[in-house]
Amino acid sequence: MTEPNHVNRSSLVDGEPGQDSMEPGPASTGLTIGALRLPGRFVLAPLAGVSDWPFRSLALANGAALAYTEMISSEGLVRGGKATLKMLERAPTENLFAPQLFGSHAGRMADAAQMLESMGAALVDLNMGCPVKKVCRTGAGAALMREPRRLEAIVRAVVDRVSIPVQVKIRAGWDSTSINATEIASRVEDAGASAIAVHGRTKAQGYGGKASWDLIAEVKAALRRMTVIGNGDVLSARDALRKLQGYGVDGVMIGRGALGNPWIFREIDALARGRDAAPVVAHGEWREIIHRHLDGLIAYRGDERRAVRMLRKHLVWYTRGMRGAPSSRSEIASIRTKSDVGRWLDQHFPPSTGPARPLDGAGPRR
Repeated sequence: MTEPNHVNRSSLVDGEPGQDSMEPGPASTGLTIGALRLPGRFVLAPLAGVSDWPFRSLALANGAALAYTEMISSEGLVRGGKATLKMLERAPTENLFAPQLFGSHAGRMADAAQMLESMGAALVDLNMGCPVKKVCRTGAGAALMREPRRLEAIVRAVVDRVSIPVQVKIRAGWDSTSINATEIASRVEDAGASAIAVHGRTKAQGYGGKASWDLIAEVKAALRRMTVIGNGDVLSARDALRKLQGYGVDGVMIGRGALGNPWIFREIDALARGRDAAPVVAHGEWREIIHRHLDGLIAYRGDERRAVRMLRKHLVWYTRGMRGAPSSRSEIASIRTKSDVGRWLDQHFPPSTGPARPLDGAGPRR
């Protein structure tokens, strides 16, 4: 499939709209999911092991229109599992609570969705695209794309049980010989879902290769009313705007591009407004955000050392591409306390007045 008709091919770079197409417009308006109106069109993806409330809070504070929880097991929720309930904790400021649910049994998925609604969820997202083996082995995640009727029955059961909007997240298909995202999306729409997020890779691709945004555009063109959110290969603010304006989607979901860069949503806003040269985060704020992230993790876990262990992977992401980052990595494993984090930052990334993050990752991030 070629790019949508409204794309100006003279401005294409690597098959996508060029910088001259990035002007205020759709990017400045809100995304609608059922009766829910979001303040923007760019949302934080559900990221396993990452999307706890401290990280979601940072993304929301920096302009994400919505931030989903990591995958919640319907079985674990219905059984009242402590670990599952812990993952559903949220900050008092998280007014739009968006949990993501996975499972393979229609009744229990509906029961779990009803529980999430009673907990104050603004919507429920059904994961039907996770490529992880342990999820697919249970018949959940991307495995459901091999059983379109069963997938549709689960969506219909959830829609019938809750009054909040239901969203579904899928992939392009199981593998290159079974690309069925458009068929699945039509079934999801018929089942009454309000939105669908499409990751442009197959289950077999995992997170390798290239996401097909032409396929995502095809899904959007085939639907009558359902909101479509595109996902895959959105690693910068420019990527996000190009995808939104070049493929006709209603919104864009950002995953890996937000790791170590929760202010990517602020970058998108600045770029959409034409401010493509000014840095959006100074070095002092960069350090402050890391400390704020750690404080959130301590509050979330109730244990400083455990929180610091969780922060370590984020420190790798926060410093990606920065001067001095390679030499600092060997010491991350020995960081155990909040004081250790402060000393590590002072040693390798001392306070300065210079920018830490030029807009769109032009300098240190990539």
